[in-house]
Amino acid sequence: MIVNSFVVVITFLHHTHPSLPHYDSSEWDWLRGALSIVDKDYGVLNDVFHHGVDAHIVHHLFPTMPYYHLVEATKAFKPLLGEYYQFDSTPFYKAMWREFKECLNVEKDEESKDEGVFWYKGDF
Repeated sequence: MIVNSFVVVITFLHHTHPSLPHYDSSEWDWLRGALSIVDKDYGVLNDVFHHGVDAHIVHHLFPTMPYYHLVEATKAFKPLLGEYYQFDSTPFYKAMWREFKECLNVEKDEESKDEGVFWYKGDF
């Protein structure tokens, strides 16, 4: 039960962040989906979970890569990904509170030329 709780928290924090876009079927593709995630620093848990939690973007791009290469691959890919690489160093308990408070629903970005791009909003 404890391990499952960690998996739920980690998955939630990787895929729920105010800076992450969401796409409908007209805009979504595999690469956009793979990059709609944020890497996080979980301190000592990075080693416990074999860096699948702090180097998760590369795992989405190369899901068959062994976990023991993820940190090295992340260092190599950060410059290539540029603005598409998302990292959040907020402590997990503060990030949980922020995401529960600010990421309640998604709404269309009225200023964007892309019709199917949505962003988290903090209200219903």
